[in-house]
Amino acid sequence: MEVTYRGTVYPWHCDHMGHMNVMWYVGKFDEATWQLVSGIGLTADYLRSNDRGMVAVDQRISYRRELCAGDTVLVRSTVLEARSKVIRFCHQMENAATGEVSAITVLTGVHIDTVKRRSCNLPEEYVARARDLIVGFDPGI
Repeated sequence: MEVTYRGTVYPWHCDHMGHMNVMWYVGKFDEATWQLVSGIGLTADYLRSNDRGMVAVDQRISYRRELCAGDTVLVRSTVLEARSKVIRFCHQMENAATGEVSAITVLTGVHIDTVKRRSCNLPEEYVARARDLIVGFDPGI
């Protein structure tokens, strides 16, 4: 799994119970997603210049350990499956200081034509790059 995000939990990321609120987990996972898909070719430039997009059609999150203000985090990511129109991938968020897993998410993204608003095939070389990232990780969710 490759590192796709590094960051810090700030006090404004925390809720009234003192730990990072779920909206910030999703936000950090989203930033990791764009690093992951850019690495296989789905860059902002590619998407804009080809009227293409990626849409999330399914997301599952398992929260394992709380993160608090001041904690440093990293996200490791891998592709679980790559098909002609679909990429299923996983992010694992860790407390960078302790190595403990804080959360795991599995997402399914579909490649779309943004004009027709319909799914469409990914370029074959992008599917091949995505498949090269598959490491056999079992997210357990």
